[in-house]
Amino acid sequence: RGWFYTLHAIGSMVMNSPAYKNVVSNGLVLDKEGRKMSKRLGNAVDPFKTMDTFGADALRWYMVSNAQPWDNLRFDIEGIAEVQRKFFGTLHNTYNFFALYANIDGFRPKSKKEVTNELDRWILSELNSLINEVDVAYSDYEPTRAARAIQHFTLENLSNWYVRLSRRRFWKEDAGDDKTAAFSTLYECLESLSILIAPIAPFYAEQLFRDLHPESAGASVHMADFPKAQLNVVDEELQWRMRRAQKITSLTLGLRKKERIRVR
Repeated sequence: RGWFYTLHAIGSMVMNSPAYKNVVSNGLVLDKEGRKMSKRLGNAVDPFKTMDTFGADALRWYMVSNAQPWDNLRFDIEGIAEVQRKFFGTLHNTYNFFALYANIDGFRPKSKKEVTNELDRWILSELNSLINEVDVAYSDYEPTRAARAIQHFTLENLSNWYVRLSRRRFWKEDAGDDKTAAFSTLYECLESLSILIAPIAPFYAEQLFRDLHPESAGASVHMADFPKAQLNVVDEELQWRMRRAQKITSLTLGLRKKERIRVR
């Protein structure tokens, strides 16, 4: 009888209060020409074949990052391939870069020390700005805003800027403080990203998190605490200076390409 009365009590509570507080309603999935998918038009896409080809996470990330769930989405299979290659491929390559040199040098995460390198201070400032932005976006039921912010950070700031400019620090023969700081900074970025992407890409997030915690049997990203933004680490003036440097570099590369002057 105990379970019956318990269910009755729960039912009474539900009947006397809203069953939910928020609802996210999906829009229509259209073909790339903007037409509604249907068997009659022959433009319907088999979701199971698509997931078998690209994976559920790439499909979900493509759909969420392209349009808010409640908006109509123009579905293009080539867009999923681009997400798989560009976002997940870049994130995976960044982890592989870290894992290769971390294993060679026997790196293990340790307690944080004061960050002195300007590149480290900058990427950690950007990371904590990202954590704050994504936290607010998820809380406001705006997953598209969160996905786009994560994608920009991963591609433009972490991979194309921080890792490229820090390569020589990872390649140093002596495992000094600067090399250890570079490893620790990249580890913190990857670990935070694994948690930030988990609501949208749960399977890859789990794999990345476990790879970063090989010594913790049963560790799961879905049991980890959501990171809290350390606003004292955010340096807006440093971020502004780096954005200027990135812009100047981008314009310079554009001019070289236009004039067919090789970078190397």
